[in-house]
Amino acid sequence: MPAPARHQTAETIRDDFDRIALLPDDRWNHNRHYHPLLLREVPAGSAEALDVGCGAGEFTRLLAARCTRVTGIDLSPNMVAEARRRSAALDNVEYAVGDVMTAPLATGRFDCIAGIAVLHHLPLEAGLTRLRDLLRPGGVLVLLDLSPGRLPADLGALAVSIVLGTWHNGPRRSSPEEREAWAAHGSTDRYPSLAEVRATCERVLPGARVRKHLLWRYSLVWRGV
Repeated sequence: MPAPARHQTAETIRDDFDRIALLPDDRWNHNRHYHPLLLREVPAGSAEALDVGCGAGEFTRLLAARCTRVTGIDLSPNMVAEARRRSAALDNVEYAVGDVMTAPLATGRFDCIAGIAVLHHLPLEAGLTRLRDLLRPGGVLVLLDLSPGRLPADLGALAVSIVLGTWHNGPRRSSPEEREAWAAHGSTDRYPSLAEVRATCERVLPGARVRKHLLWRYSLVWRGV
């Protein structure tokens, strides 16, 4: 008898990333490729930043070089434990286990809010509204998320991905455990279309800049008013 289909909930996301946190993460990937692009949108000297779905804290630590104080939040206790371990030398970073939708974060607190591959885990309109409300007036929201493509239209992206992966990772390949963990998580992922994202931004974040990028990603940048 086949196993029942999984459905994505906060609990399944937490459990998936608790599992992924125990695996190596030293390989170049599509999210890391766009870190410099995102950082260029973060004003140097920002007072307080929030990294939503911070994982093991890689982007949190990059933000810490540009911001006075950074908070990383993630559903996964294992990810937060790993982030704390890797960030032990930084005195301007703190982490919390929690759901950004319900965590006790003050309205208008943050000068910058960033999130990488997290928006598709949130209810789109409610999630963008929540992130907007956590920004101070004049703050910046910087998000990167997945925009799955289709072959053959994405043959160019596939070729670039192979070349960059080989350049950065050499012969290192994902282990069976890594592939299995990410495939299990991916089986429950659902991605809003760019049209949905843009239409939602028109309602919630007027003036937001949504740009599609080559390696199956898009960025969303909005400056609060």
